[in-house]
Amino acid sequence: MSLLDAPGPRSRELAERLAELECPAVAHRRLARAGANRLDTAPIVLASGRGAELTDVDGNRYVDLAAGFGAALLGHGHEAITHAVSSQASKLVQGLGDVYATETKVALLGELARLHPGRVPRVLLGQSGGDAVTAALKTATLSTGRNSFIAFDGSYHGLGYGPLAACGFRASFRQPFAEQLSKQVRFAPYPGVRGASADVALSTLDDLLRDEPTAAVLVEPIVGRGGCVVPPDGFLVQLCALARKHGALVIADEIWTGMGRCGAMLRSEHCGAPIDIVCLGKGLGGGLPISACIASADHMAGWASGIEVVHTSTHVGAPLACAAALATLETLRVEGLVERSATLGQRFRDSLLDVLGGCESVVEVRGAGLMIGIELDSATTAQGAIRQLLRRGYVVISGGIAGDTLTLTPPLGIDEDVLLGFGPCLREILQA
Repeated sequence: MSLLDAPGPRSRELAERLAELECPAVAHRRLARAGANRLDTAPIVLASGRGAELTDVDGNRYVDLAAGFGAALLGHGHEAITHAVSSQASKLVQGLGDVYATETKVALLGELARLHPGRVPRVLLGQSGGDAVTAALKTATLSTGRNSFIAFDGSYHGLGYGPLAACGFRASFRQPFAEQLSKQVRFAPYPGVRGASADVALSTLDDLLRDEPTAAVLVEPIVGRGGCVVPPDGFLVQLCALARKHGALVIADEIWTGMGRCGAMLRSEHCGAPIDIVCLGKGLGGGLPISACIASADHMAGWASGIEVVHTSTHVGAPLACAAALATLETLRVEGLVERSATLGQRFRDSLLDVLGGCESVVEVRGAGLMIGIELDSATTAQGAIRQLLRRGYVVISGGIAGDTLTLTPPLGIDEDVLLGFGPCLREILQA
């Protein structure tokens, strides 16, 4: 196949301008990824998208296997999202937050409450995944009267000060701000991360829960940014049992795993785990920024006791995002995309296992639904593959603690033949 000139001249021109204007953290990370092999890490600059296809400013077209870090759940320019946002924009763009709600917000709260398996669910909206996690941490503290939390090695929950304290993905993210972060977050091993077993993870969790009264255990049902690591069957159920025994709540960070991404609306519910608080984000808005923290009325009651306490911001529950979220939920139902994610994801993983079976640089293929990680033998191999895939027309991102895992989260409606064409292309790159 012919290779794309990617990044093309216009992308390179804009990337240089970007480096002059943007916080240097982004360019610094890109240079670090270039590493000793001096990979060309110059970015493409995107211009448009349709479905599972992206086009850059030089006219190059790509299959989008990242979908905005999973946020473009229905793909780009989906008719339902476009219509919902356009229609809402012609009526009302902004409400008055927690003072005067909008009809769209009320409708969305009703739909989200139905997703929680608990008694009389209540919903607290936010603008990002990290915002939802912050709301969940606050909810757990108000509900239990406790301030200590347990998170997991390899976990990523956002970079605001609350979630950052619970970030086990990379210590360097926390280190410069360590003195400003809560010291009351402790970490347990996560099965499959750094070789930890489920037995060791649960034993350590039990010890931590016994050592100190804990408000909640914060867990990703599948570790996302940490490499799409799927814990063994029964792990989440056992985790919940331990938390119950010690009077702690369980917060499921379903920001990446939820909304059908892993073949179920909630991965934790699919696993049979009795979660107390659920966090949703990313795909909830179909590409627009919105998130939600959902818990039973009993756990939410702490927000209405004692002194006045709120968790809100100007654009929380804004009509455009609420309309997009309603359209996303309806589209998932009407088009059967949750079920499709489960079945297509299984076929895709099976095909990858078959096609990549002879590649020495492939360590493991894992995941659930259309959230798939391909662990390679090094970050250098992964970054090299990503650059070669770009020139062959695929947008892919990396994950894993060591940056060695190709992370695939395509739109749930992606054409099956287009998706299955990825494996042979990757094999050709890895065996070159």
